[in-house]
Amino acid sequence: MPAERGQRPSGDSGISIAERISHQLRDDIMGGKLPPGTQLVEVDLAAAYGASRNTIREVLHQLGREGLATFVRHKGVIVRRMERKDLREIYAARRALEMQAISGDLPLQPALLDKMLTTIDAADRALAKRNWRNVGTLSLQVHQHIVAQLGSRLLNEYFLTLCAQLRLVFASEIDESLIQTADWIERERLIHGLLVKNRRAEAAEAMAAYLDDSERTLTGVLTRLKNQQAK
Repeated sequence: MPAERGQRPSGDSGISIAERISHQLRDDIMGGKLPPGTQLVEVDLAAAYGASRNTIREVLHQLGREGLATFVRHKGVIVRRMERKDLREIYAARRALEMQAISGDLPLQPALLDKMLTTIDAADRALAKRNWRNVGTLSLQVHQHIVAQLGSRLLNEYFLTLCAQLRLVFASEIDESLIQTADWIERERLIHGLLVKNRRAEAAEAMAAYLDDSERTLTGVLTRLKNQQAK
């Protein structure tokens, strides 16, 4: 029986095809390619990935467990629309992970700080081109490099899911230029500079303020959306 398209060769230590497809779809969500409300049609995904429909069902169940997809009557499985209660949970998790990475006892890894700076510079270039979707995606990557300081593959995977959920919140704002503004990049650059100088207490203070303001901004987005839907 031939392997499903995209399956790794035998002996590869990689993940299963279902996990690989779910990771790809999560990446597409995080990159803004699959906004909230997008239908995830089983037969179309099976054809696109050369996978069986049973595999795709497994993928869709996984996306559901990760809070990225949901079943809607008469529509099937769609990319999830996030709500304010979801946002509160996302930020509670962000604070736990990012604050620990910054203020914990583990020594900071210079290579990850370098990646953080490279990503911040890329976000600046995306901002100059008014590529708002890329600005948001790169900002999420900056914070992935921060969490990676914890040195845990499991926590990295969990944070990637949080980032994909955040991307769905970003996409709730029709005009992303309203939330992907230069001041966020400047604040990330400040945090990076403090970490490079090992001024971790100040970096933690800056990050706490960043997360508070970020949550407040995105709560406003979801509140406006809910009010519009109620009219």
